[in-house]
Amino acid sequence: MFARSPVLNQSGPTEFVFHVFTAVPEFQALLFLLFLLLYSMTLCGNTAIVWVVCTRSSLRTPMYFFLCNLSSVEISYTTVVVPSLMLSNILGARKPIPLAGCGAQMFFFLTLGGADCFLLAVMAYDRYVAICHPLHYTLIMTQKLCVQMVVCAVGLALLLSLQLTSLIFTLPFCGHRREINHFLCDVPPVLRLACADIRVHQAVLYVVSILVLTVSFLLICVSCVFITSAILRIRSAEGRLRAFSTGSSHLTVVLLQYGFCALVYLRPQSSSSVDADHQFALVYTFVAPLLNPLIYTLKNKDVKGALRNAVLRKAASEAN
Repeated sequence: MFARSPVLNQSGPTEFVFHVFTAVPEFQALLFLLFLLLYSMTLCGNTAIVWVVCTRSSLRTPMYFFLCNLSSVEISYTTVVVPSLMLSNILGARKPIPLAGCGAQMFFFLTLGGADCFLLAVMAYDRYVAICHPLHYTLIMTQKLCVQMVVCAVGLALLLSLQLTSLIFTLPFCGHRREINHFLCDVPPVLRLACADIRVHQAVLYVVSILVLTVSFLLICVSCVFITSAILRIRSAEGRLRAFSTGSSHLTVVLLQYGFCALVYLRPQSSSSVDADHQFALVYTFVAPLLNPLIYTLKNKDVKGALRNAVLRKAASEAN
C-alpha cells in the first residue's frame, strides 16, 4: 500500500531522546513514585478482571469475554509506554532510544490503542444486542462470532498501525540525535522532527484517525441511540436503572478514550499545543486504563460478587 523503507538503513539519526518533565531531582522522584503507583494500580485492576473472568464460570458470557480482552489490551497498552516514561524520562537519565526501538514502540502503541478503540465499539454492539434483542442474544452473540470480532478488531488495528508506522519511518530525520518533545514515540511529535514535506503523512494520519476514532465512535453513538430508545420502553423502573447503569459505565470509558485521542490526532497540527498533547496523552495512556476496571467493577454486581467470593475463599484457605 505504501512504499516501505528499512528503518535501520535511513540516512537520518540513529537515535532519539525524550523530553523530560522536569530537571528538578525532587520532582523527578515524586513523578517516578506517582506513575509507578498508577501503573501498579492499572496492572492490579485489569489483571483482577482477567483473572476473575477466566476463573468464574458464571462470567463466561460475551460481555465479560470482551471485557477480559479489553483489560488484556489495556495492560499491554500501558506497559508499552511506562518503561520509557519512567526510566528514560522521569529519572532524567536521558537514555537514547534507537530509531528501530522508536519505530517498534510506535507500532505497538498504535496497534494496542486502535484495538482498544475497536473493542469499545464491539462492546457497544454487544450491549445493543443484549438490550434491544434480548430473546435472540444467545443466538446472535455466539462464541464463534465473539472470537471473530476480537480477532478482526486486533487484526485491523495491527494492519493500520503497520502501514502508518512504515510510512512515518520512510521520512528523513535531520541530525544524529533528536529530542522528541513527548514521553513516547507517538506520531505527531515524531512527524515534527522530519526534515521533509510531511503533508502526505499528515493526510494519511488523519485518514487512519478517522477510521479508528470517528467511524468507531459513530457506531457507538448509533448503538447508544437504539439502546436508549429500548431502555425508555422498559416498564420496570429497576430494569431501566440497571440498563442505564451499564450503558453509562461504557459511555464514560468511551468519552475518555475517544475524546482525548481525537484532540491529539484529529486536531490540525498547526494549532496543536505540545504541552496540551502531553496532558491529553497522559489521560488516554494512564487515566483511562486505570479507570476502566474501576468503572466496570464498581457498577457491576456480578464482577464485584465474584471478586469478593474469590478473596473470601482465598482468605479461608490461608486460614486453614
